[in-house]
Amino acid sequence: MDDKQILARISEYVTDEQELRERHRRGELAGDEERRRLQELEVALDQCWDLLRQRRARIDAGEDPGEARVRPAGQVEGYLQ
Repeated sequence: MDDKQILARISEYVTDEQELRERHRRGELAGDEERRRLQELEVALDQCWDLLRQRRARIDAGEDPGEARVRPAGQVEGYLQ
């Protein structure tokens, strides 16, 4: 996946998040279901942002950005803010 594809995926996830929140607001989605699905989206977004950062760091270091890999959820969710 290249940077453009990663950014498109991020955009899709953000749109999905907005749709989930709107469905919950309209009473079409239970709170626990919304929270579960939002958490899944947050993890996927964190993984995408991490992959994008890896790719850009590799480019800055003169390395192949194609060698960057999606890291496990537990790893990207464990980063300190």
